Amino acid sequence: MARSNAARAWKESAPLFAALGDETRLRVVSRLCEEGPLSIAKLTEGGDVTRQAVTKHLRVLEDVGLVHSARFGRENVWELRPQRFSEAQHYLEIISAEWDETIGRLKAFVED
Repeated sequence: MARSNAARAWKESAPLFAALGDETRLRVVSRLCEEGPLSIAKLTEGGDVTRQAVTKHLRVLEDVGLVHSARFGRENVWELRPQRFSEAQHYLEIISAEWDETIGRLKAFVED
């Protein structure tokens, strides 16, 4: 894997992983993954996070394309965008390949 591919992956993926770098947002993503599309009211049920806070976190996730909302009656229902998670997985695979190459070079150097 060329170093430029890994560098590009880091740059493109940084906002996505930054958005996932918050415990509350990870809980929101987990709930949406487990339960499917949910309203803000449902996302705040049984938790200690306000509707305003959940809305703020959903906007951060929306800004990087991890979730989107659709209007149903008087509520917005939020759901995951699987394509963005596939892209995140791809970025991690690129970075993993970069590490594998680096470790391979180190091993060859040590063994020679």
